[in-house]
Amino acid sequence: MAAPVRGMAGSPSIGNTTSFQKKTRSKLVSIPGTRPSVQNGQLLVSSGVSSLDYVIGGGLAVGTLLLVEEDCYDSYSRMLLKYFLAEGVVCGHELFLASARDHPDEIMQELPSPIVDDVAGMKISEGQSQPSDPENPDTMKIAWRYQNQPRVQTALASSVRFGHYYDVSKTMEPELRQAAKCHSFYQLQETPVTTGSSPLPSPYHALLKSIQTVIRKEGFDGSTPQSKVRNVLRLGLHSLGSVLWGDDVCCKVNPAHCHALTTFLYALRGLLRTSLSVAMVTVPSHLIQNRAIMGRIIRLSDTAIALESFRGSEKETNPLYKDYHGLLHVCQLPRLNCLSSEVPDTKDLAFKLKRKQFTIETVSP
Repeated sequence: MAAPVRGMAGSPSIGNTTSFQKKTRSKLVSIPGTRPSVQNGQLLVSSGVSSLDYVIGGGLAVGTLLLVEEDCYDSYSRMLLKYFLAEGVVCGHELFLASARDHPDEIMQELPSPIVDDVAGMKISEGQSQPSDPENPDTMKIAWRYQNQPRVQTALASSVRFGHYYDVSKTMEPELRQAAKCHSFYQLQETPVTTGSSPLPSPYHALLKSIQTVIRKEGFDGSTPQSKVRNVLRLGLHSLGSVLWGDDVCCKVNPAHCHALTTFLYALRGLLRTSLSVAMVTVPSHLIQNRAIMGRIIRLSDTAIALESFRGSEKETNPLYKDYHGLLHVCQLPRLNCLSSEVPDTKDLAFKLKRKQFTIETVSP
């Protein structure tokens, strides 16, 4: 029998096939207010403070937990939480807010107002009627006020950008705030539940069940298809570990519920890892007497920062810190899809509330 002829035109043969296939770029998930990380490809959302996003590696990775150690008066940590929630409102993300002290509705009413560049553009256009007259006080006032103003898109188009700027001297418009879908959990209004063999106290157990219900019912875990477009759930959990949550970790060196908060964080991370969710948790670390417990809490978080306010301390009168309101300590950075974490340029970081914005800067000698 004659051997088959290979390579002849018009006669397909097995010898012409190849295992080479053109590599195509995988389609990334497109969600408003997100972007992929340049370091590890993880999907990121903004914390609401652009300078904080830069410090922690570009933003908060979806599926991770950010731990914020509160300052002594819970003023700046509460502000960070409101920035985080306000960014979710502007981007159209769903929110889940849990608190045991202030009602979640009160916290939502305090969200800062986004800086919309339509306002700045309108003011500038008004000042351009006499551009050649530098002596005009109105023109000089507008130029001084808006020449360094960050440009932020309007609320209708802002979801396509990553990160926004906010004016803490003004509160968000009720129409914009009410347009966001927010789930709330207020500990003082919750009915105590029987935990059975669960190691969690009743408040933590109820909070975890509530979060799990929202994630599954709204389809953030992929179990049920989301109604319109894929979205992100932002979880804001305020002052976990305090006595109001039924935890005694802030009262004793050897608390009876020494594993309650760490068990809750472990279970919460499990929910976050399997869903399009991201969480910011604030903890009154200055009240936790057992530092070993605080160390475990940090290690059970993906990203951990601590706020040290100068209010009432000797550093308030230190000339080195005259331009700042406190220090920011980066306790832990996430290690996602890599063996090492992003290393910040410097660890000498301070925060200040200058006029209308909260910023983080490098401490200048």
